Formats: sequence, structure tokens, C-alpha cells
Amino acid sequence: MKIHQVYTASELRNFTYLIELENRSAIAIDPWDEAVVNKLLSENQLSLKAIINTHEHWDHIQGNPALVAQHGCEVWAHENGWGKIPGLSRTLVAGERIALDTDMELQVLDTPGHTFAHLCFLLLEQSQIKAVFTGDTLFSAGVGHCRSGDAQALYQTISEQFHRLPDEVLVYPGHEYLENNLRFTLSLEPGNVNAQTWLKRAVESDPTVEPIITCIGDERLFNSFFRLDSADIRERLDCLTATDQQVFIALRSLRDNW
Repeated sequence: MKIHQVYTASELRNFTYLIELENRSAIAIDPWDEAVVNKLLSENQLSLKAIINTHEHWDHIQGNPALVAQHGCEVWAHENGWGKIPGLSRTLVAGERIALDTDMELQVLDTPGHTFAHLCFLLLEQSQIKAVFTGDTLFSAGVGHCRSGDAQALYQTISEQFHRLPDEVLVYPGHEYLENNLRFTLSLEPGNVNAQTWLKRAVESDPTVEPIITCIGDERLFNSFFRLDSADIRERLDCLTATDQQVFIALRSLRDNW
């Protein structure tokens, strides 16, 4: 099995993923457009088995119609995606496991907050969590907006399903927002040395050549939404005695207008 992470250079800085399987089939996650996926399929001599959409927003589904027409592939997504996600043919539920290759599976997470039709996916090897495909729920150094969802629901998702993941789990987000998110972190915690170091790396990197991949342990160091007990963050938000949920919601509101 091989994961192809493609930075699309789109106006929204989307990532598209292609999971290449040993039997020469592939699963596409959030196809920005058919050209990106077809190029990968052709270069690697693969057939397209299915599309997985993490959620219903246009930039994650616009490749569906052409790919379904060209390849006759299935489309898998949240049950709340009916009528919103083109070609939807199979709904996935929390806890469901999707077999990939020998000892490799995807486990479905129901992750409301950014929208109420959002799924994320744990990549398991021999039932051990190796990575997570996060769509617009979790970004490197940030989380998704809640304009079509709910910040309280997103807090529950992040705190209950992501804060608890092992440090070594790799994060595969739906967008490349690392530099901007780190600048947000530093606006709250100017003395965060980890954020400073990673920002330098982000500025110097080229995602079209090699995207930077973070892990959950990294997120604990510089993602403000993982640092709800930070005295600097709480003071900046005037939330010194607030609950973690209140801090999270205040953070999300500040980020919306930052």
C-alpha cells in the first residue's frame, strides 16, 4: 500500500489523496478534480475502485462526477451527504473498518463540527493507528471553521477523538494551511519556540515538491486547539478561569476574524 499526497495548488490549497493498493486498484480521497486523480492513476497503472469524500463541500467533491463517469467507481461518504455529494453510493458509519491490503484498514470516525456530514479515517496496520485522514476537521496547527457546522460539536470531536490519539500518528489534512496557522499560534503565544521553528520550516518548504507532514505529538506543541490549558492563550482570550470548551470556542471565534 502507498499513500500519494498531492498538493493541488488550488485557490483553497487543497490536498487530494490516492491510496494505492497491492492489487493495482486505488481509492481517491477528496478529489479536487479528475485531472489530478487520472494523472496519478495513469502514472502508476492503477484502476479507480472508489472515491471517499470526507464531507460535502464543493472543493472536496467536484472531481466526483467526471471520475464516476469515466471509471464507474463507487462513492463513499457520510449518510448526511445524500443529495449533496455527487455519485454517493455507499454510506459509512462510525467504527466501520474498510479493508485495504493485508493487515491494513481504514477505520471510520464520525466527526461533526465543520459540517454534520463529516467523516475522518484512521489508517490501521495490524489494528495499530498509523495515520489519520482529517479532511477539514483537523489541519496542521489548526482546525476547520464552523460556518456550516457548530463550534461546540467540533470541540467534542477534537477533544474526544483527536486529543487522545498517540503522539506518533501522522496527520493527513484536507488543506495546506501550516504557515498561516502557525502565525496564528504565535499571535497568541509569541514565545512558543516550537511554533517559531516550524514556521521557519514551513516558509522554506515547497508543498508541490514535498508537503510537510505533522504528527499528533507535533500538534500538541503548536496547535492552539490542542493547547487549551496554555496560560498565554487563556490570558489573550480573557479566559483564565474558563472551561476547555469555552476556550476552544473563543479560539475558534478569534480565528474566524484573524
